[in-house]
Amino acid sequence: MIESRPHDIFKPGELINNTYRIEGVLGRGGTSEVYRARSEISGRIVAMKVLKSEFAGNEDYLVLMNREEAMRDIRHDAVVRYSENHRTTEGHVYLIMDYVDGPDLHALLKQGGLPAEDLLLICARVASGLAVAHARNIFHRDLSPDNIILKGGKPGHAVIIDFGIAKDDSPGAETITGGEFAGKYAYAAPEQLNGRADARSDIYALGALLLASFRGMPPDVGRNPMEVLRRKGEPLDTEGVPEPLKSLIDRMTQPDPEQRLQSAEAVLDAIDPKYLPDDLPLRPTTLPPQREAARTDEAAPATERSRIRGRGGDDQVPARSGRKRVVAGVAVLALAGIGVGGYFGGVPGLFPGGAGLPVADPYTLVVSRAAGAAPVAEGHVPSAEVRDDLAAILAAQGGEARLELATGDIPDGWGAGIARLIDTVIALEEWQISAAGSQIEVTGIAEERGQHERVSFALTAPLPGDLSVNSDILLGPVRLPVSDVREVLAAAAECGPLHLSDAPDVAYSMGERISVTGAIEGPEMREVIFDALSAIAGDRPVVLDLDVLNRGLCLLEGTLAQVPSGDIEMRFGFGDRPQDNPSGRYYVGENPVIDIILPADLEDGHLWVSIIDVKGSVFHLLPNINRQETAVSALRAGRAETLPVRVAYGVEEAQGNARLAFLVDDTALGKNRILVLHGPEPLFDELRPTSESIDSFSEVLDTAIARFTGSATVTANSRILVSAEQE
Repeated sequence: MIESRPHDIFKPGELINNTYRIEGVLGRGGTSEVYRARSEISGRIVAMKVLKSEFAGNEDYLVLMNREEAMRDIRHDAVVRYSENHRTTEGHVYLIMDYVDGPDLHALLKQGGLPAEDLLLICARVASGLAVAHARNIFHRDLSPDNIILKGGKPGHAVIIDFGIAKDDSPGAETITGGEFAGKYAYAAPEQLNGRADARSDIYALGALLLASFRGMPPDVGRNPMEVLRRKGEPLDTEGVPEPLKSLIDRMTQPDPEQRLQSAEAVLDAIDPKYLPDDLPLRPTTLPPQREAARTDEAAPATERSRIRGRGGDDQVPARSGRKRVVAGVAVLALAGIGVGGYFGGVPGLFPGGAGLPVADPYTLVVSRAAGAAPVAEGHVPSAEVRDDLAAILAAQGGEARLELATGDIPDGWGAGIARLIDTVIALEEWQISAAGSQIEVTGIAEERGQHERVSFALTAPLPGDLSVNSDILLGPVRLPVSDVREVLAAAAECGPLHLSDAPDVAYSMGERISVTGAIEGPEMREVIFDALSAIAGDRPVVLDLDVLNRGLCLLEGTLAQVPSGDIEMRFGFGDRPQDNPSGRYYVGENPVIDIILPADLEDGHLWVSIIDVKGSVFHLLPNINRQETAVSALRAGRAETLPVRVAYGVEEAQGNARLAFLVDDTALGKNRILVLHGPEPLFDELRPTSESIDSFSEVLDTAIARFTGSATVTANSRILVSAEQE
């Protein structure tokens, strides 16, 4: 995230429409701003794109936002998931989408680019996502490195974002939005400069961004309109790009769109499978489009699917890893009012099977329930009987089924298998069943461990139709209140308070890490805390960054829990040589030297400096019987600068003048704490013994600190000194 600015539309912590809590700014553009937000209802982290107020009343920009909203029915790992547009009471229009965590290609481009092998993976992944969008007559028109995010930093997990809104937030990215042109000059296809864009324009942009990502710089298209027009008519310079990436980019970026690879599927077919892992998901999966024809300003070119001429030698197009994709159909040259990839319902003779039902390829169904919501089903079913059965199951839960009758490549018993899966997961708080033919993905969240074990085991049972099920049931709760975590830590805080790092304001969402810092007495307490947190965390990772201290140091931590920190630092050195020891680690026989560093603005008050060793003994370095002055003004002796005050000396330096010095021996090895207290008056009414037990010191320290309240408070600074044997 980037730093918030005073003129941002939303501020961190702001609650939008009683649902989304703003956590930070992800990016700014000429027309919109993007925020990271968290749902107060489900705890889900989302990205929120907000149209700037000056554009919120402009119908052209609202149309562009609606184009992105139209992507919400697409279910593909390479396409960011969209929700609906919303408007606040102040008139701000915003769109909710999945938050994708990872670097964009623009950031990696600035670091010097990526290897060709990674770019082939990215190309295949992005082309697969484009195939889904193009099948619904949705064209990106602004594909560029900043619109491709590598989820988790993995090339094989590339995700396309920003469908429909042209951005201008990248350095040097001249973007025009309007009726004539949308895109960035460096990556836009030549025809886009004339106001035309179709699927092939996205193919060009993908090739151009691959070239830029390899070279570590965008293509040079000039700095004035005439130069841009001239260079856009020339092939991109791919000299030095290794094969097969070079030839692929050349075929994708021909200036004449008729000479280019004509579709995203053609790009997939142009990539040799040997350069891709077998498990890379390439083929598109999408919910069925609505029966209304998709509206577009430009006619899409014929896709690979629409050019197939019938059953026979050309019916089968090679797919990845030796698989075949079979497309049933006839020559479809033009269908008035129906876009490529849409339904051809009501057109006689176009469907070779299923009593006049349309053929769905891919054959998809998504049944899901979000936390706190009713279940919803949307997709294909093979018969009215299956449709009615599924509708009845969902209606019993207050849900809704939006199902289309279609034939496709599914086994007998498919409907019964889907019904059994729904019955298995329906008691979960949140779940989703995604079917693509006979391949089923089941995800969900169980609220308690017993339910998690029962559902996970049930999903391993064979299903009718020999459906292949891949399940991932997480252990919840969906939202883990931060207060529940703090309650566990409070019960285990025997060595001072335990703290949460980067904790959310209200609750942890699924997968969010629980990080704990602090100190404990003995390593066995680490296991106690880990087990207690794991019992409530579900599948959230628990990370403990805890210091293991002895009993004496723990007792002191408890005493100082409410004492604020000051600005005094400590510097460690060696008595036998002029050398600092920033690690604070000393071996047997070494002579630690300790200086207290007074900041220049600390001019008054009194100091108390002690060392608490691993055995629980306290040695008072300042004051002591031979050095009783504790006033800062006296220690300064008129010196106003940042001042070191030595409290432990080198052995030779201490001889003959009653200064304190010590050597590390093997009788007390481990962590020792140097404690510096500063108060407006002497901390104690009388001089303490040079050494005493931690129990007696903690008791009188509690009483002494309690004497100071309000602005006249005591501050504490400490540092660990480790004594050890040389390995």
